[in-house]
Amino acid sequence: MVAWILDYAGLNPGFLIGGVPKNFGMSARLGKSPFFVVEADEYDTSYFDRRSKFVHYRPKTLVINNLEYDHADIFDDLAAIQTQFHHLIRTVPSDGLIIAPEQSSSVDEVLRQGCWTPVSRFVAPRKPIKRIDSDNGDLWHASTMKPDGSRFTVALNNTDLGSVEWSLLGAHNVNNALTAIAASRHAGVSASVAIEALCRFEGVKRRMELFAEKDGLKCYDDFAHHPSAIRTTLQGLRNHVATKHILAIVEPRTHTMSLGTLRDDLCHCTAPADEVVWFRSENTQWDLTELVNGSLTAASVEHDLDRLVDRIGKRVGDTCHVVIMSNGGFGGIYDKISERLSA
Repeated sequence: MVAWILDYAGLNPGFLIGGVPKNFGMSARLGKSPFFVVEADEYDTSYFDRRSKFVHYRPKTLVINNLEYDHADIFDDLAAIQTQFHHLIRTVPSDGLIIAPEQSSSVDEVLRQGCWTPVSRFVAPRKPIKRIDSDNGDLWHASTMKPDGSRFTVALNNTDLGSVEWSLLGAHNVNNALTAIAASRHAGVSASVAIEALCRFEGVKRRMELFAEKDGLKCYDDFAHHPSAIRTTLQGLRNHVATKHILAIVEPRTHTMSLGTLRDDLCHCTAPADEVVWFRSENTQWDLTELVNGSLTAASVEHDLDRLVDRIGKRVGDTCHVVIMSNGGFGGIYDKISERLSA
């Protein structure tokens, strides 16, 4: 979103993004200005440098969207990740800007470890302000918001600046928009131009991307890589479709999820759906029936891809939203479903 806003404002930024924004059709470019946007995480640099990659970037504007435990192959616990974020924060200059979520205990703990840069906060929807000692900046929030996040009013320090109306869903995308507006403003783009740009933002491939539909059945591809991402995505869809049926098909494919490290969180993250199918691939190293036994949603486990495609195909004629959630190719399931529905 930041890259698109800067581009819309005529700044022609470079960018490196972990996805393909539809407005650009590519995940990276060099650009022709001093601005470069990097989507980064705490993964290590290389086998000989175990520090997180982002400590090498030295940003002037830093957005911390969320901070939770992941990458169990590298980090023993959340505290180890927080240490890397502390190192990152120390690379931001005193005339830079850190944009962080309001009332995030994991992020607040990092800021308490030492922060010498102005901090702006964001939250959607609006909540009571609770500041910590390091806070000395603005508060961005959505003063009004449709339950599904498809329309919201952007506010800065309780002053409405304009409304965004787009095709994206979920409070997480509203938060993403607020951070993008704040970061772009720090780069010199007015909030009004940023809001106008986001109304024209088309989203990112594999982020709740509709790839097939027939007679009431709609199938989406989503790059869900963590229990919290699964929950927020499904909740956004639930708020959009109300009581219509949602079937979530989840492949716990990341190294952390395939190890079962986050099994307790996985058990509850699909609650917004009406039913869930957990797909057991060859890389799954634990018994997924644990998720069925503790599920709040009608749940089952499948390991046969063709049988799963057939199960989806039988939904044609029903009003059903099927969300395929995986950070990989899922054995070509997307083409198989498209072929089945076009037959």
